Amino acid sequence: MRLTVVELRKLADTRAGLWLLLLIGLGSVGTAAILLGWAPDEELRFADFFAFGLLPPTVLLPILGILSMTGEWSQRTALTTFALVPARLRVIGAKVAAGVVVSVAATAATLLLSAAANLIGIAIGGDGGWHVEGSLIWQGLLTELLFVGMGMGFGALLLSSPLAIVAYFALPTLWGALSESIRALREVGNWLNIGITTEPLSVPSMSAGQYGRLAVSALVWVALPLLLGAWRMFRKEVS
Repeated sequence: MRLTVVELRKLADTRAGLWLLLLIGLGSVGTAAILLGWAPDEELRFADFFAFGLLPPTVLLPILGILSMTGEWSQRTALTTFALVPARLRVIGAKVAAGVVVSVAATAATLLLSAAANLIGIAIGGDGGWHVEGSLIWQGLLTELLFVGMGMGFGALLLSSPLAIVAYFALPTLWGALSESIRALREVGNWLNIGITTEPLSVPSMSAGQYGRLAVSALVWVALPLLLGAWRMFRKEVS
């Protein structure tokens, strides 16, 4: 627990981490402002504010996860960290736990911001509906957890912030383009393209097949990089 708190504090200790958190907050406020300013009255509902408000953390929180995993190595503080806590798996576990906490906090903050935006929408004549499917809330959280975990996996595997950020955005995009353009890869792409398999998370109900494809892509893009990255961090010499 103490290590998790330390890792959470580290997320905002660096200039890059602090700016990312600020951008996520401003971006979420910006999504609400866009809907309030330009969306039709019938779209000024709690569910719409929540769905659109999840976009900034979904895009930016994984970068924070990358920075968390690469921090000790890019800032050359690994010697200090692992001298204080020789059990490296405890440190890795604390980083992953911090990523989970941040994802939960971002989803909760989006819910609160969406409620505030909906009240403003009611005041200016919007629909103001409060109904939202419960599944959409936990599926929104699952989306955050998957992409943050994916970012942490790339960070742990590559141990370089610039390289991991480029790989995080470029590799899934490249695979998606290949699977769409090469006929022989299309069926495999339906199972391994995490951009496609996470799309159903934005709708109230998912089929068993959709859950199966999501699980397979999560194993490839999230679990596998995390496991290989943890092994690399465990084995890497500290200098």
